[in-house]
Amino acid sequence: MIIGEFSECYPPHIDGVGMVVGSYCGELSKAGETCYYIAPKNAGKHYKDAAPETYPVIRYASVPIPKEAYSVGLPTLDLSYQLDLSYIPFDIVHAHTPFVSAIEATRIARLRRIPLVATFHSKYYDDVYGKTHSDVIAAAVVQRIVQFYEKCDEVWTVNDATAEVLRGYGFKGDIVIMPNGTDLWYPTAADAKKAELRYDLGRGNVFLFVGQQNFKKNTDSILKAAALYRRMGKDFRIVFAGQGPDAEKMRALADELGLSDVAVFTGHIADRGILKGLYARADLFVFPSLYDNAPMVVREAAAAGTPSLLIKGSCAAEGVEDGVNGFLCENTPEDIAACMERAVRTAKTVGAKARETIPIPWRRIAKDVIGRYAALIERKKRENR
Repeated sequence: MIIGEFSECYPPHIDGVGMVVGSYCGELSKAGETCYYIAPKNAGKHYKDAAPETYPVIRYASVPIPKEAYSVGLPTLDLSYQLDLSYIPFDIVHAHTPFVSAIEATRIARLRRIPLVATFHSKYYDDVYGKTHSDVIAAAVVQRIVQFYEKCDEVWTVNDATAEVLRGYGFKGDIVIMPNGTDLWYPTAADAKKAELRYDLGRGNVFLFVGQQNFKKNTDSILKAAALYRRMGKDFRIVFAGQGPDAEKMRALADELGLSDVAVFTGHIADRGILKGLYARADLFVFPSLYDNAPMVVREAAAAGTPSLLIKGSCAAEGVEDGVNGFLCENTPEDIAACMERAVRTAKTVGAKARETIPIPWRRIAKDVIGRYAALIERKKRENR
């Protein structure tokens, strides 16, 4: 089959959703399907091991959003893109966001009378409210988002907690749970040593956060917890890998809390090999986000045998049992610090269990995806007849 996977971003300006889209394209292509990654244009090189050239990519004109890593796509104005697209006999299209890429995927699906699948990934109400500080605007945007999902032939979410978020927005249709995958890998001492030397991590405990440098991900609580942990007389480093709108504010907060000598801000890491080395060196992945639904980074950490610290009851904590395959705590700097202290004692054992229970190989996910796609294509053919 010929598939179009639609995203709002493309490497190097990429988020968790973009990583999922890349994995879909890569795994579906390996399985013998023709899968296109379709996204706005942006400058920069690819991730070194993402190998986007192993599947076809089509990109359309866009304009940058000030102070953001994202661009607003202009697919209807890009005649070259439209011409390229006209030659591709898509069997199905899949939108991974409800914005411009969703409008374009919907246009193609309706024009060609093929199925439209959409995955709900994020807490969009939180995103809009964070930018506008208006309940009215956020509610209006979410209403439009729900209207988009109601028009799709099938709606997917990545776990049960994310499905509940979508239902909380007012969506009443059927939802298919299609989890994200993560392939296991076995880090070596050399992987960990390379990261240790590169970022001068020393021999103490290493706590790691990977993701947008954004206070909506509760990163200020990580820093406050680290300051409390330091008062216990511990030797450690707290590493923040990524970039984002609050990067400078986070550095300033680290200085204010007296963490300038133990807080490491790597910036954006384009080389996935280096990022894997950080996962390998970390004793604990600290991710107290209440915003994220099913974060890829938690699965990547587990694939490296590194357990995660998560907030009890959060969407990110689904499938994690405290002290068994991860660590759960209350959403306070004090409890996060206490959890960090107890977690390092059993991190290796718990990390091994995390590796065993949390990651699902992408090839298994791809098999399920292909089955769902094929069923939808047949159903649409019957409807068209």
